[in-house]
Amino acid sequence: MSEGQKKTKYTATRRLLLKSKLLKKATSMLAAEKEQNKIERDEALNERVPPLKLSGLSAQELQELCKELHRKIDVVDEARYDLEMKVAKNEKEIQSLTQKIWEMKGTKQRTKLKRVKKSHDAKLDALTESKMSSKSDFKANLKTVKKEDEKKEEVTDWRKNVEAMSGMEGRKKLFDAGQ
Repeated sequence: MSEGQKKTKYTATRRLLLKSKLLKKATSMLAAEKEQNKIERDEALNERVPPLKLSGLSAQELQELCKELHRKIDVVDEARYDLEMKVAKNEKEIQSLTQKIWEMKGTKQRTKLKRVKKSHDAKLDALTESKMSSKSDFKANLKTVKKEDEKKEEVTDWRKNVEAMSGMEGRKKLFDAGQ
């Protein structure tokens, strides 16, 4: 640490005093925030929902008011139900996707790497080759696999083929060809 950033050590009583001051300040700020939220909520409710004036209304007018409130409640309930269904659908989709992710993670198991022993000369050669050439030819070290040529039978006169395969010599040729 530099000289300007000295770490000061507080005594236990000093730390306790600072902690209690912090807690008092936090509780007072929390109470003020709760009071502010309550005031904002009351203002929003007064703005959106006018206060009911039930005095001086006849029974017929009260019934009309109740019917209107019930219609509004039904509309809100339908909207709430639609939103609940959308949320449930999305939750199921998220759950199935997370399940697929876990399944895919489980199938990809990393293989353990084997330690390969090399001689010192081989290690040095590998180091010098990597320093010398920036491009390495990976295909050069691969073994080549030769494809077997498919045997094509020549189209000949079938009568000659039958005559050649008849008898013991023909059976011998078939037996040799099969092995």
